[in-house]
Amino acid sequence: MNPSHDATLRARTEDLARALDLAGPRLDAATAERVRTAVEGVRQRLDLGVDHTVVALAGGTGSGKSSLFNKISRLSFADVGVKRPTTARVTACSWSDEADPLLDWVGVDRERRITHSEVLEGDGAGAMAGLVLLDLPDHDSVEPAHREVVDRVLPLVDLLVWVVDPQKYADDALHSGYLRAQVGSESSMVVVLNQVDTVPDSQRDNLVEDLERLLADDGLHDVFVQPVSARTGEGVARVREVLEEACARRSVAAGRAAAELDAAGAALLAQTPADVPWRLDAAVDRELEPVVAATGLDAVASQVGAAVRNRYGMPELPAPDRDAIALARARWLTRAGASLRPGWQRSLAESAASADQLRAAVTAALREVDLDVSGPRHARTLRRVAWVCLALGVVLGVVGGLALGDVLSLAQPWGLVLAASGGALVVAAGVLAVVRVVQRRRKARRRQEEVRSEGRRAVRDVLVARLGEPTERVLGEHRQVRERALSVRELPSAAPLTGSHRLPTADEIAASSTDATDEGDRAGAVT
Repeated sequence: MNPSHDATLRARTEDLARALDLAGPRLDAATAERVRTAVEGVRQRLDLGVDHTVVALAGGTGSGKSSLFNKISRLSFADVGVKRPTTARVTACSWSDEADPLLDWVGVDRERRITHSEVLEGDGAGAMAGLVLLDLPDHDSVEPAHREVVDRVLPLVDLLVWVVDPQKYADDALHSGYLRAQVGSESSMVVVLNQVDTVPDSQRDNLVEDLERLLADDGLHDVFVQPVSARTGEGVARVREVLEEACARRSVAAGRAAAELDAAGAALLAQTPADVPWRLDAAVDRELEPVVAATGLDAVASQVGAAVRNRYGMPELPAPDRDAIALARARWLTRAGASLRPGWQRSLAESAASADQLRAAVTAALREVDLDVSGPRHARTLRRVAWVCLALGVVLGVVGGLALGDVLSLAQPWGLVLAASGGALVVAAGVLAVVRVVQRRRKARRRQEEVRSEGRRAVRDVLVARLGEPTERVLGEHRQVRERALSVRELPSAAPLTGSHRLPTADEIAASSTDATDEGDRAGAVT
């Protein structure tokens, strides 16, 4: 396989593994197991290399798998007989001297393996190099252990050749138990209709069309169907061509790995749907007012302003309303987790502060807000100066008045000067009093706004730290998992191995049968 292709598959596998690790327990158990199995399987397959193409012949009792295996390999190695089931263990024929580690991984017993000789291929030597052909036990075997072998091996093969016969090709056990489970893997699947020599020529096309219809009903579209006869050799040459094409491409194994990654990525994407647009600032702004209202901050700010104006004592902030805080938290989680699956919603709820923790944090933050109610810095000085001016003005006014009334004997114009000066001082005292009141009211308004602003900022900081940052972290991890799942599915799905095919005509079938017979004769001569 192309080294760059191998590197791409490894990168996609590692992306999937990192996504799985990042998602952790937030995935449902079935999805996590499916993704984990895909990662482990593809890693093993890549470590073994994809220079080998594993092809499995699967089918039911009496379908002729073993006979077809022998016909394709031009050997008489697979068990063929009248006793059912005949195939009890996996049989393998490899066109490679280095397939043993791969066969160990698949689980083929040593005594059930044979290495194909290039001498048997004649002029076609090397066309099937790297092929590992498996003959699986019957999927409908009366022995449960045989079915278990089939179920274990099927996910490990690169190209699956389902062998069916005219009598049982519509068997529900085959379609519901196996074929429908292959939806999405059409690029690594071929269906062979064996024993067509038992069907009249006039009915063969109808038989193939009916089989294709059943496959389409299973969700398997454009799967290549080839009629063959393992007994006469009819169509076997075409099956070998398909296998040779697989070996020539050397990408069937990669295609299977890519398909497994694609399916696992799709399962992961189903657990990480696209995010609902969510912005931290907007989310905080939506809940800031309700939480501030729950603290009574505005009322306390007004009390601070009144205390500054009227020289009251310092007010205290009450504890935030428990129900209001809990409701704000619930609204937050509902909005932030609107697009999340249950596991991610639980993670979000666990990451965010509880209602009691949020209430305690808001209370602690508001205790740091300065509730100072002292007046303007020069208020006392102005007050004292005003009182001095008032007292002195009154004294001077009285003395000047007495002088002007000749009660006191003072030289003119001192009586008038004293009276005027006293009046001016009284007016000055009044002006100072007004200035003092204006300054106190101005500071009262400023302190009221400062308390409100500091309090809102404190509440906002708590919402960001206790709700916003945990939410951003969970949603960020959710987004990373989704992006990695998307990157796993980045490559387009593989096209069917055989491409677009039409059914062969009667003349082509006859020609194929003749060619296969000639090849069989040559093989027999060599043997």
